[in-house]
Amino acid sequence: MSAETTAPKKFTFGLLPQIVVAIVLGVLLGTVMPDWATRIFVTFNGLFGQFLGFAIPLIILGLIAPAIADLGRGAGKWLAITAGIAYLSTLVAGFMGYGASMLVLPRVLPADGAEALANPDDSLLKPFFELPIPPLFGVTTAVVLAFVVGIALTVIDGGGLLRGFRELRELVNWVISKIIIPLLPIYIFGIFLNMTQGGQVATVILTFLGVVVFVFILTWIMLVLQFAVAGAVSGKNPFKMLSTMLPAYATALGTSSSAATIPVTLRQAIKMGVSQPVAAFAIPLCATIHLAGSMIKITCFSIAVMMLSGAAIEPGLMVAFIFMLGIMMVAAPGVPGGAIMTAVGLLSSMLGFTEAQVGLMIATYIAIDSFGTATNVTGDGAIAAIIDKLVRSSKSTDELEEEAATKAEVEAADALA
Repeated sequence: MSAETTAPKKFTFGLLPQIVVAIVLGVLLGTVMPDWATRIFVTFNGLFGQFLGFAIPLIILGLIAPAIADLGRGAGKWLAITAGIAYLSTLVAGFMGYGASMLVLPRVLPADGAEALANPDDSLLKPFFELPIPPLFGVTTAVVLAFVVGIALTVIDGGGLLRGFRELRELVNWVISKIIIPLLPIYIFGIFLNMTQGGQVATVILTFLGVVVFVFILTWIMLVLQFAVAGAVSGKNPFKMLSTMLPAYATALGTSSSAATIPVTLRQAIKMGVSQPVAAFAIPLCATIHLAGSMIKITCFSIAVMMLSGAAIEPGLMVAFIFMLGIMMVAAPGVPGGAIMTAVGLLSSMLGFTEAQVGLMIATYIAIDSFGTATNVTGDGAIAAIIDKLVRSSKSTDELEEEAATKAEVEAADALA
């Protein structure tokens, strides 16, 4: 046996286990830890929260501007059509989550939940000191600036500027993956430690168990809807298509990564009948820009937090929030927790979330991150099937016959293998 096959696998303690441990330790130690020790972590959370507030506008600018520029300079109309369908799917997921939450969550959430969390800061310990770190510009300014720069880069010859924003994107991804994500477990620990001492954590945990089940059911409803549309467009059985994509769903449950699941998603999309060129184009692209499952989770959880805290849920504000969140999801980085970290700025600026509420959102989101990722990648197969049908409709008979012959050769080779 080769050294490669006998070498032991390197053990990695993933983000989800770290978050779970942080929550458990926060709940257990919160009942026995003295106030002065808790305030150490509360002080850290205050500093970390200030850093997040500083970094979020830069994250938005660094992700959205080059994403728009690359879209305009990319592969033409099929790139734009695929991105448009992915954004539409993400919006539908958000509005479905909003509508379902307004109907179901008032019956799921406990009647005293709003009273328990109406003024969370009143029962929480305060930090030893605070260090304000004002951002260079606000979240709204960052979004507008990102659109202006991104659109301008599609129409001008700004090679140097485009390279600069691509390097900013790499810097932003490094900050998220090397600074923010590694410190998240400590941040979550501090949040739950403080909430336990304030007597809120039991209500929060018991309440969000019901919300998690509700969101899980909603993601499957979204998948059925996506494949119903794909089946109607392609003329295939939507349930058979969905069952073909289940290996990708199962793989994403284990990896919590759309990018790591691409090989399986690609293979299953081709088995579903999507042509190899279209699958090779659509699946990697959608793995980056199609986050319907993440959209459902963030929308539903944010509404649950607002209901628990007694905040007013204004339809106009929620519609604007969903449209903006859809843009954030398209530009979100493909790192664990990247979607929720990209959405933090909107949660604070548009919905008025406090630091404790943002921490609760992050913890709950990451706790079922794999289910959202599985929904994202499985839905990628539905979008690929729609694009494949549109591409075939635009091709000549000779081109279709040549593709059919190539597919037959590939299937024969697979059968022999």
